[in-house]
Amino acid sequence: MKSDKDMNEIINEFKNYLLNTKNYSIHTVLAYENDISDFIDFYTKFTDTTPQINDIGRIDTLGFRSWLADRAKRELSHKSTARALSSLRTFYKYLNKYKNIQNDAIGLISSPKVPRKLSKAIETTDIAEMHDAIKAIDSNEPWIMARDWALVVLIFGCGLRISEALSLKNKDIANNPESLRIVGKGNKERIVPVLPAVNIALDKYVKIRPFGHNADEPVFRSIRGLPMSPRMAEKVVEHVRNYLQLPDYVTPHALRHTFATALLAGGADLRSLQELLGHASLSTTQLYTKVNMAEIMDVYNHAHPMANADDE
Repeated sequence: MKSDKDMNEIINEFKNYLLNTKNYSIHTVLAYENDISDFIDFYTKFTDTTPQINDIGRIDTLGFRSWLADRAKRELSHKSTARALSSLRTFYKYLNKYKNIQNDAIGLISSPKVPRKLSKAIETTDIAEMHDAIKAIDSNEPWIMARDWALVVLIFGCGLRISEALSLKNKDIANNPESLRIVGKGNKERIVPVLPAVNIALDKYVKIRPFGHNADEPVFRSIRGLPMSPRMAEKVVEHVRNYLQLPDYVTPHALRHTFATALLAGGADLRSLQELLGHASLSTTQLYTKVNMAEIMDVYNHAHPMANADDE
């Protein structure tokens, strides 16, 4: 029987597999590790023994269901538990493929039902007012005003995630490109067209930005000149939302969602939309078909032209 040290080594090998073979981000790998550690910690208490790798292979449905019940007792969310069970299944697939340890019981366990929520598209009038709100909020710092509007227009006009927008470097937007090469989740690349309004907003920002002009430096900078963090970007939309007294659903993700619903209303097919958004699964993209089509048409006909609002 293998030692507990071997168990730790195998978990480390699994982490390296996720990083180097599956190309998962370090944050995703740490989430997998936390989920597996949670299960092993429970099993240790459940059996009053420290599990070794062969023990992991012999766990039955009672063990797995007891773990799920324990998570429910700890009031962990269905979404969190569903993710943890998915992590454990991936770990067992790895054990089966690379360590010759098979456990069929894990396949008999059902995931908790997780209701899928769809973000709301931002109202046309609210998008129209965002530009003036940013001008009022950042009136003392013209370059910050230009930065914040460029960020909002970029996310809205290209359907980017915050992390994708902040990863752009100066060389990526040089010479007003007609498209951007975006590296999304799982290091997957996609090409995203750039609206003229996006290039206009970016160009105005870059011209008056006081620092960070080297080709390999990030486009978006903090007031101290450091790369802008995701939390800073979230606060940009938060400040606008609070200034205009908008609903809580007005977030950077809602800007991306409004981009998606507008394209869908304009006739984009789901596969094309999936590519533009960088969704790994078509089922995620299909959620957009559940939006009220009248609302989508309103966004399509009115919201996108608002991205052309000038700073003048």
